[in-house]
Amino acid sequence: MSALSAIRRTSPAAKLMSNQAKAATAVDDEVEIVDSSDSEIQGQREISDTELCSITEALIFVADEPISAKMIADVIKVDRDLVETAISALVTKYDEGNGGLQLREIAGGWQIATRAEFHEQVRAYLKSKPSAKLSLASLETLAVIAYKQPVTVPEILEIRGVQSPSAIKTLLDKRLIVAKGRKETVGRPMMYGTSKEFLIQFGLKDLTELPSIEDFQDLAGGSE
Repeated sequence: MSALSAIRRTSPAAKLMSNQAKAATAVDDEVEIVDSSDSEIQGQREISDTELCSITEALIFVADEPISAKMIADVIKVDRDLVETAISALVTKYDEGNGGLQLREIAGGWQIATRAEFHEQVRAYLKSKPSAKLSLASLETLAVIAYKQPVTVPEILEIRGVQSPSAIKTLLDKRLIVAKGRKETVGRPMMYGTSKEFLIQFGLKDLTELPSIEDFQDLAGGSE
């Protein structure tokens, strides 16, 4: 029986069988058709370890945000374990290369990032770009939210000593913070916490890698 189809029939009754039938029997005669769609491998092929590493690296590079091993596996159509092995090999490759870049796990995915030892030079460049700056008020508010989350506006006021409505709006517009529901207290004020975008912008795997307050202040720019 060929991979596309095989038909065995010796009586007129077999001609009445549906072309989509997988197997049928009429008296002593058998009709069997194999659907070609079941035997074709859709979009899959053998990929060597070297090619898999290269493809994985390319996808991480072009991704707008940290990309997970699962997403890469779904795109390439291979097992997730193979992608995770490829990522581990890439991490080792970048570390042993001692270049200006490294492969880091950030916000649940992987991203090619600059090395920590070059952050001062990178920060100096980013500070020269107006779009990269936040006001000191916004940075202070962001720091309070990052370290005290979930936190309400009255609680931020108590810590900073000044009102923060403009800073809250700026941080929401930049998607650095998100609403985290309402606190079960008088007036049920809205609570705020940091977002996935916050982790991406600061290059953090999770909140356990929060930078120091000084790092927040180093990013201070012009007024709002």
